[in-house]
Amino acid sequence: MKVYSLHDLPTEERPRERLVKYGIESLSLQELLTLIISRGVKGEPVNNISQKLIIIFGTLDKLSEASIEELKKVKGLGLAKACQLKACFEISKRLTQEGNLNINKSVIIKSPKDLFPLLKEKIINFHKEYFMVASLDNRNKIINIDTVSVGTLNSSLIHPRETFEVAIKNHAAAIIICHNHPSGELKPSEDDLVVTQNLVKAGKLLGIEVADHLIITKDGYFSFKEENII
Repeated sequence: MKVYSLHDLPTEERPRERLVKYGIESLSLQELLTLIISRGVKGEPVNNISQKLIIIFGTLDKLSEASIEELKKVKGLGLAKACQLKACFEISKRLTQEGNLNINKSVIIKSPKDLFPLLKEKIINFHKEYFMVASLDNRNKIINIDTVSVGTLNSSLIHPRETFEVAIKNHAAAIIICHNHPSGELKPSEDDLVVTQNLVKAGKLLGIEVADHLIITKDGYFSFKEENII
């Protein structure tokens, strides 16, 4: 059985050679996918498989959220190649989560308006709720911003233990807890209120102030402190 690979393409059209010559930024999405998948199958060249992925899923966002089973339905994508794609997307997500390495840690947080720009680009495009903790020193400078959990925010999933483990590790004097609402709704849910109350109580016992809780969407934020909920 003939297996098609990148070497079946003309030299000047091979993504690998184009990457080396022109840089990774010059490659199209189809070429990037072709590099990841690497090999085709009988009757289905690798560049055709990449093209089909784009046509079927429409956007990179939807492709990244596709399940293993959905990917395997595309001719030429078996379990191994589907797993390769999922692994690449997961690495990208984790890199996004680690964006705190680029945060200017000299910024002093005087109000939610100071923290919102640092978090907005980090989590507003996520399709799930990300619960994060911004650790502050005794001068309200950011020490770090850590992701504590991913998923719907509720009191059964968010425990003071995990939240304050991060704060203690960072030697934080205070924390601001934050999470996004993918729906765009800024109003806190009942679970948001319960989680906040539990964490504020735990913080008082540990001597680490919960200075605020921010709900973030692409259009703005809701501050529990400004609304006198904390």
